[in-house]
Amino acid sequence: MTGDRIEIRGLRLLGVHGLLPEERSRPQPFELDIDLEIDMDGAAVSDDLADTADYAAAIQRVADIVSAAPHDLLESLAGAIADALLADGRIRSATVAVRKLRPPVPHQVASTGVRLTRSRA
Repeated sequence: MTGDRIEIRGLRLLGVHGLLPEERSRPQPFELDIDLEIDMDGAAVSDDLADTADYAAAIQRVADIVSAAPHDLLESLAGAIADALLADGRIRSATVAVRKLRPPVPHQVASTGVRLTRSRA
């Protein structure tokens, strides 16, 4: 492993995820950070998108999942995102952080979230 990675930071999307009825009644904002571990040797030499993972396509995959069927838990949502990203055979591992920007708690907090990493078997 080289440590090469594509970083996506601060991706903000709306989705309907959570356990509570108020979380299921309307879309709420989520913020995501994603790291995609990938060998970049070829792209560093060729300067060709075909030799790397397309981060625009990865972002669209994530947006499709966040806007699709609800997940009760952020863990489940993050896992579904990581699995979809690993469908690109060039990606060795995906780390997905999902933050709920308006969590339903009675205290002032900037966000709550999870971070998980999934690797190719």
